[in-house]
Amino acid sequence: MNSKEKVEIAVKAADDKRAHDIVALNVEQISLMADYFVIMDASSTRQVKAIAEAIVEEAEKHDIAIKQVEGKNEAQWILIDLGDVIVHVFQKEQREFYDLEKLWSDAAELDVSAWVNE
Repeated sequence: MNSKEKVEIAVKAADDKRAHDIVALNVEQISLMADYFVIMDASSTRQVKAIAEAIVEEAEKHDIAIKQVEGKNEAQWILIDLGDVIVHVFQKEQREFYDLEKLWSDAAELDVSAWVNE
């Protein structure tokens, strides 16, 4: 499975749990860490956890190796490492504070609109 397919799975799973403002950044040319960063937020820690759990569950269903999940206990910022795709699930205030989109502003944004219900 290629990295773009992993992004699609993560985005759809997050959207099913009502994640807000889902963004996928193609960092392949500017980072050695991953091909894509997927960034989203939620309004509560409970929702952050639910979104992260849904993404992990969908990844497992598609036999995507989950290298690590960080931040699950605090649920302010949960990072899910799917190898070439890194998913960041933030609580809204944390997302604004860390502003990963600005930090990785050289990255091209992948259009995910076909994978979300608006």
